[in-house]
Amino acid sequence: MRFIPALALAAAVLLSGVGSVGAQELVNEIGNVTIEGNSKIDMFRPEKDQETIPRNFQKQPPLIPHSIKGYNITQNFNKCMDCHSKERAEETGATKVAKSHYLDREDKKQSNISPRRYFCMQCHVPQFDAKPLVANTYKPAAKRGE
Repeated sequence: MRFIPALALAAAVLLSGVGSVGAQELVNEIGNVTIEGNSKIDMFRPEKDQETIPRNFQKQPPLIPHSIKGYNITQNFNKCMDCHSKERAEETGATKVAKSHYLDREDKKQSNISPRRYFCMQCHVPQFDAKPLVANTYKPAAKRGE
């Protein structure tokens, strides 16, 4: 039987009686380093409010051209909709959420964003000015008529 390391760690914490201690005190497999102290969340520096990078292929989800640090998306609240909803986009100058995001599984129009499109960062990611880790010769396909 194989155990996932994180699951094994969680089981060990709970069995040791430390389960009631705050998450700040949990340590990772490296040793006595708190999980918070070993986080790689801030290892990238997002570019703020930059020009949008063009898409590489048809139907590619647009990249996010601004910082999303601290954005909260839960089942009850979506910070992205503060600016990108069809009601607020013109007022804020943000890109309006596509009409396809308001369709349910049967392609029926909904008054609110579809639950399957609600968690924006499943498809949309912040754009970064980062050098590729490996060589890449990818070239986007020519657009029709070119």
